[in-house]
Amino acid sequence: MHMKTLKFIPIVVGAATLAFSLVAFTLKVEKPEKPLREIPKGCVFLTVMGEERSDSSFMYKTPDGVTTSVNRGLTWLAKAQNNNGGWGAGSHSRQHIMDPHAVQTDPATTSMVAMAILRSGSTLTKGEYTAQLNKALEYILRAVEQSPAATYNITELTGTQIQTKLGANIDVVLASQFLSNVIEHTQHDKALQARVKKNLNTCVAKIQRAQDRDGSMTGDGWAGVLQSSFATTALEAAQANGANVDEDGLRKSREFQKNNYDAKTGESKTDRGAGIVLYSVSGSTRASAKEARRVQEEMERAKGSGRLAQSAAPSAENLEKIGFSKDEAIRYATAYEVYESAKQTAQRDDVLDGFGNNGGEEFMSYLQTGEGMIIGKDQSWKSWYDNMSGRLVKIQNNDGSWNGHHCITSPVFCTATCLLILAVNNDVERLVKMGKEN
Repeated sequence: MHMKTLKFIPIVVGAATLAFSLVAFTLKVEKPEKPLREIPKGCVFLTVMGEERSDSSFMYKTPDGVTTSVNRGLTWLAKAQNNNGGWGAGSHSRQHIMDPHAVQTDPATTSMVAMAILRSGSTLTKGEYTAQLNKALEYILRAVEQSPAATYNITELTGTQIQTKLGANIDVVLASQFLSNVIEHTQHDKALQARVKKNLNTCVAKIQRAQDRDGSMTGDGWAGVLQSSFATTALEAAQANGANVDEDGLRKSREFQKNNYDAKTGESKTDRGAGIVLYSVSGSTRASAKEARRVQEEMERAKGSGRLAQSAAPSAENLEKIGFSKDEAIRYATAYEVYESAKQTAQRDDVLDGFGNNGGEEFMSYLQTGEGMIIGKDQSWKSWYDNMSGRLVKIQNNDGSWNGHHCITSPVFCTATCLLILAVNNDVERLVKMGKEN
C-alpha cells in the first residue's frame, strides 16, 4: 500500500553551517527539561594514531531545536514499549496499523529502538530510559538464545514490514549491531557481558552463513540492498568489539556494496534496491568509508615524511609507492574513488527524495550515509547533519513520532531510525574508533 503525501522540501545547506544552524533551529521553545547527553567543551577522543587530541573540531553540539525533537521522540517510544520488552513494526499486509500496541513485537524493530535509546544517552545503568533499555536487551538475548542453531534468523515471525521491505534475515542483522553497541556498557555485570558476547558471536555466525557468494545477504526484500548494507555495518561493528568475524566474508560484503556504484559514471546498480538510487548509493558510501579513510591517512603521512609530493593524488600507483601491495593499492584506490563520488551522489536533492516520499527505507539510507562520513573522518558530515536534522525536525508528528508514507510505514521503526540520525553526533567517538583499521 502506498499512501500519498506531499514531499518535504529539502533544506539547502550553505557553506556557513553555523549560520544555518542558528537560523534553522532557533525555535520558539522552552529549554528542554531532559537534555541529551552533551559533549563537554574541550572533549578529547582517540585519533587514528592512538593519541588524544585536545580540540573538538570533529564534534558537533546538538542544536536546541533538535534536542527538543529527540526528547519528544524518546518519550513517545518509551510509551510504545510492550510488556515483553519489545517493540514491533507490524506486518506488511496490515501496514496501515499505526498503534504500536496493536502489532506483534519483533527483534529488528526492538533493536533499532534500543540503539536509538543508547545513542541518545541512556545506558544499562544510568539515564532516563535505563529500564526500557534493559528490558529490550533481555528481549533480544532471549530471541537469539531460543533460535535454532541452523537457522539464519532469530525469529519465527515472517512477513513483517521490515522483513518484506529489507530482507528475511534483517532481524539478526540489526540485533547483531545492537549487541555490538551495548557490550561496552556491560562492564558492571561480567555474567551479562559474557552472555552478550556469546549471543553476538551467534548472530555473526548466522549472518555470515546467510551470505551469498557475491557477499550479499540471502532473502532479499523489496530493497534488499539495504539488508546487505546493514549486514556489512553489523559485521564491522562486531569485529571492532572482538567477535569472531571472518575477514574474507566481511571483505566480500564490502565489495558487494562498493560494486553497486560506478565512480567514473556516477551510476548505481539499483536492481536489488527497488530501482531507487538512494538505497544503493548510501550503502556504497558506508561500505567504502573505512578503506577511504585509510587511504587519506596514509597519503597524509607519506606527504608529511616527504615520500610523496604534496600534490600527489590518492591513486593506486601512489599507494604502491608508499607500501601497499599491488592488489591492495587497486582495492583501496577504488574504495577511495567510490566513497568520494558516492557520498556526493547520496546527498543530491533528487537522490534524497528516494521513492518520492518518506519511508523507513529513506531514513535508513540517510543513516548509512551519515555514519559512513563520520567513520571516514570526513569533516563535511556536519553539513550532512544540518541538512538531515532540518528535514527530520520539520516532518515530526505532533505526538513526537515519525512514520513512513510508503513501504515501511511503522511509526516505531521510523521514529527509532530518525532518532539514530538526530543523535548521531553523540556517537562520534565510537564511530571514529570503529573506522580505524586494525
